[in-house]
Amino acid sequence: MSSPVHASAPSSVVPAAASAAPGAPGAPSEADLLDFVRRTAADDRLVGSLPLDPQGRTWIRLEGPSGSEAWLISWPPGSGTGWHDHGGSHGAFAAAAGHLTEQSLAARLPTEGWTLLELADGIDRERQLTDGAGRAFGPHHVHQVFNGSPERHAVSVHAYYPPLPMMRRYSRSGLVLRLEQVEWPQEWA
Repeated sequence: MSSPVHASAPSSVVPAAASAAPGAPGAPSEADLLDFVRRTAADDRLVGSLPLDPQGRTWIRLEGPSGSEAWLISWPPGSGTGWHDHGGSHGAFAAAAGHLTEQSLAARLPTEGWTLLELADGIDRERQLTDGAGRAFGPHHVHQVFNGSPERHAVSVHAYYPPLPMMRRYSRSGLVLRLEQVEWPQEWA
């Protein structure tokens, strides 16, 4: 969530609090999160309430299902996240407007204890997301998401459980992935 413009959430929307660990009774599954982001992406009124800034991403924090954390995020033309993970949370995201590209690694990477990793050949994946298309992912997921359009904003909905404890950002050079930075929730307030 680096360097975006923050939009105020409507008064009826509040950040969710953490509850049970993934897989515990009452914790949302990846399927639950995917269903939530798809339904939310179809809410034209909510999606239309997000201010769009041509210079940076904007977002509104949402209450996700069963104590999960959720976000409605805008993507100006050409913007993206860079390589990152979700601090061990599982999650889902869906396109609500425009077109997003996700590049991910088809490998279960350790969530901690390393700063430099040599990747195997053939683990790169790319997925295109438009108009309600979404995907769920597990706690070891490393990816980057971007809006490749030169002229149109994209909007997406994201949900994570447990709420993001941190995000690790990586740089990539060929088959080498290097931990560059750790971001904490208070940085996204």
